[in-house]
Amino acid sequence: MIEVDVTTDTLRPALGEAQQALSDLTPLMQDIGELMAERTKGNFKTGTAPDGTAWAPRSQTTLDAYAARGDTPKGGPLVGVTRALSTTIAYEVAAGHVDWGSNMIYAAVMQFGAAQGQFGARIGKDKNGRDFFMTIPWGDIPARPFVGIGPEDETAILETIEDYLKDLVDD
Repeated sequence: MIEVDVTTDTLRPALGEAQQALSDLTPLMQDIGELMAERTKGNFKTGTAPDGTAWAPRSQTTLDAYAARGDTPKGGPLVGVTRALSTTIAYEVAAGHVDWGSNMIYAAVMQFGAAQGQFGARIGKDKNGRDFFMTIPWGDIPARPFVGIGPEDETAILETIEDYLKDLVDD
C-alpha cells in the first residue's frame, strides 16, 4: 500500500475537501435518481425494457376488457387509461445509493410477470347473486421490465459520475 504524508498547507485543505465531498455521495445519487426516473418514464413511451427489447403486446383478452368497459388505452402495453404506472416513477436517495421505481401495488407484477392464479383466487357472489370464482390474476401476465439499467443507461450514469467528479475538481 502506498502512503502519502501531506505536509503543505496548500494541499491539506484541498484533500480534506475532496475527502468530504466523496464521503457523502447524496448529490451524485440525486443526479442519478433524476436521470434514471426520466429514462424509466421514457421506457413507457417506447414500449421497451431498459435493454431495448420490446414489451409483449396486450393480449386480445385485455383489449376486449378495455372495449367492454368503453376504455381506450393511451399508449403501449403498460400505459393504461389512467397512466398510473407510468406517472408514478420516483426515486429515493441516500448517501451511498439510489432506488427508483413505482409505488403502484401491481408494479412488480408488470416488471416480473405472473402466472394465472399465482396469487390465489376470489370466490363470492356477484351483484346478481351468482357464485363466482376468479383466479388472481385471471390470466398469464408476461414480464414487461420497465425498471433497470440497460447499456445506454449505463453510459448515461457513467457520464453523470464523470460530470460530478469534474465539478468537484473545478470548484
